[in-house]
Amino acid sequence: MTFVRRAAAAAIGVMTPSMAWAQTGSTADSGNTAWILTASALVLMMTIPGLGLFYGGLVRARNVLSVIMHSFVILCAVSLLWVAGGYSLVFGQGSPYLGGLDQAMLSHMATLRQGLTISETTFALFQMTFAIITPALIIGAFVERVRFGWVVAFSTIWTALVYVPIARWVWGGGWLATDYGTLDFAGGIVVHTTAGVAALIVAYMLGGRKGFNKSLLAPHSPALTMVGAGLLWVGWFGFNGGSALAAGDGAAMAILNTHLAASTAALVWILIERIRIGKATSIGIVTGAIAGLATVTPAAGYVGPIGAIALGLIGSSICFAMVQVVKHAWQIDDSLDVFAVHGVGGILGSLLMPLFMATALGGVGFSEGVTLASQLKAQAVGVGVTAVWTAVMTVIAAWGVARIIPMRVDEEAEHDGLDLHSHGERGWELD
Repeated sequence: MTFVRRAAAAAIGVMTPSMAWAQTGSTADSGNTAWILTASALVLMMTIPGLGLFYGGLVRARNVLSVIMHSFVILCAVSLLWVAGGYSLVFGQGSPYLGGLDQAMLSHMATLRQGLTISETTFALFQMTFAIITPALIIGAFVERVRFGWVVAFSTIWTALVYVPIARWVWGGGWLATDYGTLDFAGGIVVHTTAGVAALIVAYMLGGRKGFNKSLLAPHSPALTMVGAGLLWVGWFGFNGGSALAAGDGAAMAILNTHLAASTAALVWILIERIRIGKATSIGIVTGAIAGLATVTPAAGYVGPIGAIALGLIGSSICFAMVQVVKHAWQIDDSLDVFAVHGVGGILGSLLMPLFMATALGGVGFSEGVTLASQLKAQAVGVGVTAVWTAVMTVIAAWGVARIIPMRVDEEAEHDGLDLHSHGERGWELD
């Protein structure tokens, strides 16, 4: 079994069966534990400061603080939700649809996580960071016009209604993994498809910013965005490499694939820009990189370098086109292209992954009894179910919260900026 196959076997074995609690007489491997703790810190860095700076640079100056605040508050709220019951509902013992609450408040944690050489507490911490960044991604769809209180309430409820069940179905021994064989190495379905679809729905419900598609709503600091993108890129090594759940060749291959896909996608994006507008932009190169990272995420541990490069190329090209479709053909102000980049990238990577899993291409190959056709079907079912569930639950969560806290600020607040209106502060004091 190749090193990539070992990584895939570990990921499938750990993330899909029902949970076993304790393994008496066993101790955690210090090297693997150190790597997963490091990977947890890297994924947390993706939300703060990475995503905050990436999104913050893309909005106008009067809204930069509000965007960073959204990332911070979501991190705090989802962390508590995860400990209170989120982890148990995803990875605890229960049905194929939802776990129980036996491990609420992280009680009854095992000395070792089933099939791993790390403690269950370490595993729970790592998975917490994924739960945090998923709703944080969505905020890019509704920047500059949404109420802070609505963001807090919606993000928390959305995590419970969408992220928790989907993570159970795919990663926690649920029905999509066990009945259909749906694969998702590091979150193309669980993270990027859910966040992307939710972003599109909320952006449509909320309506566009004042001046959308009528005046230039230019980023106020491409430099900040590039810094944020750099932090996201490095943090993604923990996101994908950590999903091997051990410090070994599997993690190394996942990280290599992540880097190759991002590099390819970034270059493809600015090449398209050069052809279309005559210039390669800083916003373009980082957006392309993020598109490549999102596309390779579900496949990072299942394909080889050839597959990673191909996914980067395809993902960048199609995501570029979808940015134009969403904003101009559909007239939806998904302000920072969450659906077009994260959502479409995650969906593409999930659906195309089987095409590059062959051992001849450096991939892990298929499990016994699984064919290319059956794996393609499994991926399509996983993406389809996730998209439909996410859309329905997002409408319910957004509409329900809006009955108590209006979604959108008034025109005066939007004109003055959310930094002053929502927080009584300015992101930049330039006087």
